[in-house]
Amino acid sequence: MSANGLLQIILFLTVVLLLVKPLGFYMAYVYEGKLSVFTPFRRIEESIYGLCGIQSHQEMNWRAYLVSLLIFNFLGIVIVYIIQRCQIFLPFNPEGFAGVAPDLAFNTAISFVTNTDWQAYSGESTLSYFTQMSALTVQNFLSAATSMSVLMAFTRGLQRRESTGLGNFWVDMVRGTLYILLPLSFVFALLLISQGVIQNIKPYQTVSSIQKNKSEKTTQTVQTIPMGPVASQVAIKQLGTNGGGFFNTNSAHPFENPTPFSNFLELVAILMIPAALCYTYGVMVKKTRQGWAILGTMLLIFIPLLFITVIVEENTNPLLKTFGENVISLHGGNLEGKETRFGSANSAIWAAAATATGNGSVNSMLDSFLPIGGLIPLWLIDFAEIIFGGVGSGLYQMLLFLIITVFVCGLMVGRTPEYLGKKIEAYEMKMASFAILVMPLTVLFLTALALMTAEGAAGISNPGMHGLSEVLYAFSSMTNNNGSAFAGLNANTPFYNMAGGIVMLIGRYWILIPALAIAGSLVQKKVIPKSSGTLPTDGLFFMVVLALVVLIIGALTFFPVLSLGPIVEHYKMVGG
Repeated sequence: MSANGLLQIILFLTVVLLLVKPLGFYMAYVYEGKLSVFTPFRRIEESIYGLCGIQSHQEMNWRAYLVSLLIFNFLGIVIVYIIQRCQIFLPFNPEGFAGVAPDLAFNTAISFVTNTDWQAYSGESTLSYFTQMSALTVQNFLSAATSMSVLMAFTRGLQRRESTGLGNFWVDMVRGTLYILLPLSFVFALLLISQGVIQNIKPYQTVSSIQKNKSEKTTQTVQTIPMGPVASQVAIKQLGTNGGGFFNTNSAHPFENPTPFSNFLELVAILMIPAALCYTYGVMVKKTRQGWAILGTMLLIFIPLLFITVIVEENTNPLLKTFGENVISLHGGNLEGKETRFGSANSAIWAAAATATGNGSVNSMLDSFLPIGGLIPLWLIDFAEIIFGGVGSGLYQMLLFLIITVFVCGLMVGRTPEYLGKKIEAYEMKMASFAILVMPLTVLFLTALALMTAEGAAGISNPGMHGLSEVLYAFSSMTNNNGSAFAGLNANTPFYNMAGGIVMLIGRYWILIPALAIAGSLVQKKVIPKSSGTLPTDGLFFMVVLALVVLIIGALTFFPVLSLGPIVEHYKMVGG
């Protein structure tokens, strides 16, 4: 690894970790309702409750919490779908874009409401400013706030005893949006604008350029440059681990990510809230060591995989050996598909961070990574997006793995498993097991279906091992609500749009519902006094065991299909 790559990793992780405690404590302060000092914001909050008829002091059990969430999200899908279909009749459409096709509108509506932000379209040639702002950007806020709300309900299930109340969904949504996502996005948007990220509603600009060809003849070309309210969407797409780009090339586009400093800001924004929520969790359960232990487990898995990705992509493509040593020495790593203003190391760091979280944004093309360099982001997604994961959703899914780990450890010592004084019994294990199995079964089934059917195979542009990786990556990304793409797959077809919409719903709600059910069960339980037989869950030993459980489940589930894709492709490339 180069010194430059190592320095960038250290700087990135240091800044993220320095933000964990202050931001984590602030978010706990927000969700616990200790906001009286913020009088102007408190008045806005109370006004929202009054306008919407929300009984802010009324607690909900897990079923009421879930019903409120599902109704709210369903209305979001309907509204986003209608806006896309009718955008030709709506304002702020200077390019006169027609309504989006039904299957694509269906896919995109589900994508943004589920915090996936999978994009089977090119934003600058498909969506109007009104659609980008009122549909997609709004859902970037609301989908992130939804995930954070579910985490708060799960946390209260562990925090409270002999109760049924998990908080109020509407209150959690308002507070997460008003006090956390909006202020942070406002600050980040201003910083991005200062770096050159555009923010306007101008019509697309037409410019002329004059060039000389090899025969010294002067030619004039006309280029259309897209405009739009980009900075505001980029800020929340990163902070909310949404990842959907305003432009087709996402954060590789100079209008979304023009400078190394904007790149660093966006990279930090990807991880800062998911990492800080670990500390928020520790504060709210009154055991901050628990939060640090979970964060430590995430880092225990993430850091080695981050280093592998950077090391691999800083090496030259071995196929270039056929062109001689001079080409290799001048190449500077695997720069294919990467922006030269960021380089191999920075692109690899971004890829690992965006797939460890539920973000899915890109500043380079993953399809051009070397086989092992592409394997790591794919594997990080297939860990069920729990190594940081989406804001809120990553942590509550990690807690499901933690419950299984506690149960396994309890069986090993012949003791009833417990976590934070709550017994982990058959009901919790059934729900946790169901939630963990849903994702791999869905991914593998849909991947096989796509490869076996003419409709699925028609979208594959690269046959063989690489084509398998493209399809596997697509369904892994959609099911895990990540949204990044391996590229090379034509996903804007009725088959992939409809299948993708369905798996995004499965990946979001068939994990979210069992999580809330577990919270509803745990909140009713008594707290068992700590004894000499209680398993410590905040030490290094438990962190290692939890990390091994995550690795074993991820490896056993996906290793066979990964062996047929990027692993075989690697050995073929190096001549093994």
